[in-house]
Amino acid sequence: MTIRHRITVHWRQQGRTISHDVPEGEYILRSFEAQGDPLPFSCRNGCCTTCAVRVLDGTMDRREALGLSRELREKGYGLLCVARAIAPLEVETQDEDEVYNLQFGRFFARGQVRFGLPLDDE
Repeated sequence: MTIRHRITVHWRQQGRTISHDVPEGEYILRSFEAQGDPLPFSCRNGCCTTCAVRVLDGTMDRREALGLSRELREKGYGLLCVARAIAPLEVETQDEDEVYNLQFGRFFARGQVRFGLPLDDE
């Protein structure tokens, strides 16, 4: 018997709330697509922030989210394209530019990037 977890996504930009049961360990984005509810994405590799969400309740496996700094992951952000269902979860979509700015804006806007990017330490 496959364990399934109820995943709820509040899609701010569309004013919609979508819920599906996702098999444990399965990618959330892929499962929502297979169930007829595609969500925003771009790269599918965990490197951009198009599918960024903020966790409202619950937890997800977000180890593959290379496009998010450890600091943002600790603040509850994740990327649905590489997030795996491990428990019931409620998230809210974020604006791509908002997450990008949280991660990189403070460096690029102030000319603080000299060698590498802020993710290089991880």
